[in-house]
Amino acid sequence: MKSKLKIITLLSLILTAGVLVAWAQAEEVEKVKVGDVAPSFTVVTPDGEMTTADFKGKVVLLNFFATWCPPCIQELPVLEKEVWNQFKDNEDFVLLVIGREHTPEELKKFAKEKGFDLPFCPDEERKIFSQFATQSIPRNYIINKGGKVIYASRGYSHKEFEHMIDVLKRQL
Repeated sequence: MKSKLKIITLLSLILTAGVLVAWAQAEEVEKVKVGDVAPSFTVVTPDGEMTTADFKGKVVLLNFFATWCPPCIQELPVLEKEVWNQFKDNEDFVLLVIGREHTPEELKKFAKEKGFDLPFCPDEERKIFSQFATQSIPRNYIINKGGKVIYASRGYSHKEFEHMIDVLKRQL
């Protein structure tokens, strides 16, 4: 009887510890939330190196993706058609499509193979991504003209993507 009680107690402790670890990890996934000031970063764009100071007074859409990520591959054509093609000529808009753990060469090859015209930016060592989150892609963030994050999402669903476009349109 005592050994049964010990086993139940031990299992309860293990389960509690597992729940606490999962909760702690979930808290760390999101480093930037809606309402936060966007962190400062430097990014290499197709037009050259830029910093967040270069984006002052503009609405910025950050999209984090990877070439091996199925939901990202599903989202990118929609991003190009519904966002990039519609807003790329708007002087108040910046789109940064950031390839997490990708080199410039990998992104050029990927864009050519898939026929994308998106402004791909490498983040070889997760320096930019790690300021926003610890895991999970695709991710989108809209930063308003004042530098505040006004929209954040992870994963891809067409319904959520449409909501993001509505937020973007209201800012522009």
